[in-house]
Amino acid sequence: MNSDFFDRAAKFAIDAHHGGERKGKGYPYILHPMEAAGIVASISNDQELLAAAILHDTVEDTDVTIEQIRQEFGDRVATLVYSETSHLPHDAPWRDRKQAQADAIASASRDSKIVALGDKLSNLRAIVTDYHQIGDALWQRFKAPNGKEDILWYYTILASALRDLAGTPPYEEYLKLLKEL
Repeated sequence: MNSDFFDRAAKFAIDAHHGGERKGKGYPYILHPMEAAGIVASISNDQELLAAAILHDTVEDTDVTIEQIRQEFGDRVATLVYSETSHLPHDAPWRDRKQAQADAIASASRDSKIVALGDKLSNLRAIVTDYHQIGDALWQRFKAPNGKEDILWYYTILASALRDLAGTPPYEEYLKLLKEL
């Protein structure tokens, strides 16, 4: 297997996220997209899926545009990254934004769902780990108006949106972690 394509995407993501920090964690942000790519790799070795996973937050969280992704990595990767990018204004009500994200995932292609699962499972792992470390203080980190109740609601509707991936180890881990919360 030739990993040149993924290596190029990883370098692009590292450069785009340079200096960024994972909210409330104190470590480089790029570790999250790397973990997402690792999760995707447990389902598929498709280099474009892996590239989309490591690039999934570049458009939403950096100055990178979807056109730059398209120019550098092609239409398929750009489409997958775009499907992981929130399209509602940040000032829209929290539940509306999260419902729109879940609805988009539910109607997305299997490839988009694989990338989304990489992202969401990485996030859920962090939430469960942090919950075990700091308890209910964790919920203050989120913009969810009802804290834990909203977070559980969101990750539950995501489980439904991602159910096409049932039987894959990452999806089963997702369900286990959700139940643990």
